[in-house]
Amino acid sequence: MALIKSVRGFSPQFGKNCYLAENATVVGEVFMGDNCSVWFNAVVRGDVNTIRIGNNTNIQDGAVIHCTYEKSKTLIGNNVSIAHNAIVHGCTVEDNVLIGMGAIVMDHAVVQSGCIIAAGAVVLQGMVCEANGIYAGAPAKRVKEVSSEQAEVFARTANNYIMYSGWFKEDSPEY
Repeated sequence: MALIKSVRGFSPQFGKNCYLAENATVVGEVFMGDNCSVWFNAVVRGDVNTIRIGNNTNIQDGAVIHCTYEKSKTLIGNNVSIAHNAIVHGCTVEDNVLIGMGAIVMDHAVVQSGCIIAAGAVVLQGMVCEANGIYAGAPAKRVKEVSSEQAEVFARTANNYIMYSGWFKEDSPEY
């Protein structure tokens, strides 16, 4: 069973049909929407500030979601996929975004709707990734527009992760 822990008087709150892997960790002031999933070894740590996660969002294996004490909340929209080993810290990620494997999004950054943050990219503190762009590199730079074909990745990946989580739910508690 996932580690779900209260801290400083705050307990995580979950929408309907969420899946948490057995070794996922969710602590503190975390508000998660419907149809979300937190996968193996992922950590969502709302101990020092608020983390809000929309509907149909998946936080994949080894990802870390955190924030900064009294300075930066983490706000994540709907249909967001945060890939394996990504770090999302004290920032805003709007709807329909893919954060690639091993990418880092730092405090006060804003990733607007429709963006793809490439694997390994580093979105620096305070940076704004403008809507519908692909950002790559360290530091991340806009390298091109998201094509209509690429834009299909947002709903497809979100829906796939809802399906994948269903495979595991038979033997797991529902949150």
